[in-house]
Amino acid sequence: MSFIARRPSLQASFTPCKIELDGKLLCLTLRRSMRRTLALSVDHRGVRVAAPVHASTHEIEHFVRNNGDWLRAHLALHTSPPQLAAVENTVFPALGEPVRLKAYCGGRKARWREVDGTPELHLPQAASATALTLALRARALAWHQERVAAYCQRLKLDVPRVGLTSAHTRWGSCSRLSGIRLHWRLIHLPPALINYVAAHEVAHLIEMNHSAKFWAIVEEIYPDWQSARQQLRAAAASLPVIVDAEN
Repeated sequence: MSFIARRPSLQASFTPCKIELDGKLLCLTLRRSMRRTLALSVDHRGVRVAAPVHASTHEIEHFVRNNGDWLRAHLALHTSPPQLAAVENTVFPALGEPVRLKAYCGGRKARWREVDGTPELHLPQAASATALTLALRARALAWHQERVAAYCQRLKLDVPRVGLTSAHTRWGSCSRLSGIRLHWRLIHLPPALINYVAAHEVAHLIEMNHSAKFWAIVEEIYPDWQSARQQLRAAAASLPVIVDAEN
C-alpha cells in the first residue's frame, strides 16, 4: 500500500490504494481524518479504510490483513449494483418513483410528463445510457439547487454555487470557496433521502466537521436526519448503473 503523507487537517482526505490479500491485489479507498482508531467498511462503492492522520502504512496494512476473514465475508455478501438498460419502455427509479422511458418524442430537450397516471421521461432522441444520464443529471441539478437554497434560507446563509459530482466515495462535498456539490445519482432516491444529503452539506457551510455542533445544525433544518442517514446507507446498494442495451 502506498499513500502521500499529508499535514494534519480537520478535513478528511481520500486516497485510492492497493494491498495484497490472498495473493491478489485488492483496491480500496483510504480515508484519513482526525479520528483516533482504524475502521474497515464495505459497501457499493467498494472497500474503505478509515484511519487517523498519523497512522503509518505498516499499521494500516496490518489492520487490513488482521481483518481479512471479515473482509472476505463481506465482499462475498456484497452484490454488484443492478444494471439498467437504457431502452424504450424501460422503467427506472426517479425521486423514489418508477418512471417509464420514452424516446423520439420530438423537441430539443428531455421532458418529464405523466401519461395515464404513470410518470414518463420523454427523450428527443434515441434511448441510450448517455441520453438518460444527461436527463437525470439535469433533473438532479435542479432539485439540488432548490433544496440547498431552501436550507440556506432557514439558516440565513447566502446560497452557494451548487454543482454535481460523480465521486465514488461520498454523496456530497462542501467548500466555502467552490460551493456545494451533490451526487447526481441521488436523483434515483426518495426526496427525503436526497434532502438529507443537501441539508448535511449546507450545515457544513457553518461547521466544516462532524462535531456535536455540526449535527445540531443538521437537526435544526432536518430533524429526522438519523433515520434518513440509516435509510441512505441501506438504499445506496440498490441504485442502478445505467448501461446501453448491448451491454
